[in-house]
Amino acid sequence: MVNKMDNSKYNIPIWVKYSLNVEEASSYYGIGVKSLYQIIHDNPNGDFLLEIGSHYRIKRVKFEQFLDEASSIYPPIY
Repeated sequence: MVNKMDNSKYNIPIWVKYSLNVEEASSYYGIGVKSLYQIIHDNPNGDFLLEIGSHYRIKRVKFEQFLDEASSIYPPIY
């Protein structure tokens, strides 16, 4: 018998999580998904970024510090 964790029973509030996926970060910060991917692309070595395989996680507190220091967030490039 394989014992797998059921993550659905761990409903951790988004404001408590250490890292957010791009969709969660978009909802939490009110920044579009495309704009977040542009920020990730422009800051590949940013302290706020955690890359897990081909997926990105955004370190919530570090990204808040990044936003506090930013003078503007630009629209995505298509």
